[in-house]
Amino acid sequence: MDLLLVEDKDSFRRLLTQALEGSAWTVRAVADPQEALRALEAAPSHVLVSDLRLPGMSGLELIRRARQLHPTLRVILMSAFAEPRDIVEAMRLGAEDFLPKPFDLEVFLALLDRLRALVGAPPPDPAEPWVAHSTAMQVLDQALRRAAGTDLPVLFLGERGAGKGRCARRLHTLRHPGAPYLTLAAATLGPEGPDPALLQLIQGGSLYLAGLEHLAPEAVAPLVRAIDAAGAGFSWMAGLEAGGVLPTDLAQRLGALELRVPPLRERREDLLALAKALLERSARLEGRPAPWLERPAERQLLDRAWPGNVRELEALLSRTLGQSDGLAIRTFPDLALGCSELLNLPWPEPGSLEAMVRAASRAAETQLLRRALAQAGGDLPRAAEALGLTVRSLAQRLRDQGIPLEDRDSPFPRKAP
Repeated sequence: MDLLLVEDKDSFRRLLTQALEGSAWTVRAVADPQEALRALEAAPSHVLVSDLRLPGMSGLELIRRARQLHPTLRVILMSAFAEPRDIVEAMRLGAEDFLPKPFDLEVFLALLDRLRALVGAPPPDPAEPWVAHSTAMQVLDQALRRAAGTDLPVLFLGERGAGKGRCARRLHTLRHPGAPYLTLAAATLGPEGPDPALLQLIQGGSLYLAGLEHLAPEAVAPLVRAIDAAGAGFSWMAGLEAGGVLPTDLAQRLGALELRVPPLRERREDLLALAKALLERSARLEGRPAPWLERPAERQLLDRAWPGNVRELEALLSRTLGQSDGLAIRTFPDLALGCSELLNLPWPEPGSLEAMVRAASRAAETQLLRRALAQAGGDLPRAAEALGLTVRSLAQRLRDQGIPLEDRDSPFPRKAP
């Protein structure tokens, strides 16, 4: 993982760099904040460690501008002279922690270990909509709350797009708020089983295995061994499409508690509230007010059978929001959910031509990946075949583009919070 260190004192910069030699971090160390911003424009980093007092720019201003470039960047601020208001402002700008100089190197390294886990397996957004007005969802919500008081493995059963991954994130938030959370697509597992380095990241957190119906036969035994070896280090969860059958050894380990996720047609009382919550979240991420739904639009939603479940609803709302600039949605012109023939790319941040081309190319790849997955109905192996990739290559591309595996079938890019 990549770390950008910004410290104008040569001796201290060398000390911290040497402390990270041989670690999991690839370190870029600079003395000047402008050089740090140029480095971030050229290539993103996972973590920024910065002094507060820097030549020509404060560490607070550097944090603000750096997170504009990369909103998911995690930040540590350090200083020997910080006032309480500086620390408060740093936290407001998104800093993870503050280290008062001088500090123990062991404390520094332990903090980076925690950030490495959160970078590799970020916890779900606790503000993600959760709507449970219907009887079916209230029953599920009560079951999730009971399960949260245990460490039992949980198997979520439901139709494609019903929200099994969302339920897993909900359970994780109830069990281990703020702890690492990792989704692995079962189709990406091979004869070697889950990567031990990934499993090490999520100690104290949760692992969700998505799409167990796609698990290859040769991956069953290594997965069973990994579950047995991991013990109680973290919580196991998995999703299985309705009608899927697990091998006996795997069912004995992951099926201790089975929870059924109802399809959208069985939770009609949730439909409008869920649509409004999803609209509000998408609009907030775009920095715009959420449009309201007028009666004709509400009737369209209520009259639809939603064969694609919540996944289909979210795709429709995302597309409509992207095409709307008003304060109200009167109708949904296209409920077939076909993808536009044109790429809709955001204008990149001003900079060098090379940097803007890289940003535009990355945005285009994100949309193309999401579109291919949507056309494959969220089926990772089918999408990989259509794109001429292996399943593992596709999964790596999704990770590189910041597309959560549990949301891999949405054809619309999501902006980072």
